[in-house]
Amino acid sequence: MSMLEVDKKTFEPEVLQAEGTVLVDFFGDGCVPCAALMPHIHGFADKYGDQIKFCSLNTTKARRLAIGQKILGLPVIAIYQNGEKVDECVKDDATPENVEAMIKKYL
Repeated sequence: MSMLEVDKKTFEPEVLQAEGTVLVDFFGDGCVPCAALMPHIHGFADKYGDQIKFCSLNTTKARRLAIGQKILGLPVIAIYQNGEKVDECVKDDATPENVEAMIKKYL
């Protein structure tokens, strides 16, 4: 399973209107921790993608959307269910270990 890259047009149908659980990797251009974390998130998509939908959103191109989702610092790995953000790992807490532990709560 690969990750779906969403943008400000597709975020609502793919994340907020999706059935089941959706993970969103909020990243930005020039965000070094985001770039370091991304291969781990892709690995989790391969591992858990049959149970959770994995999406990524470049907030550099969707600032208003990010602010609307209360994304204030990067990286943010968030879990959505039925259009609501139910959990997230933010900035220094967004380690591969913490993200995987969060994913496992929603399997």
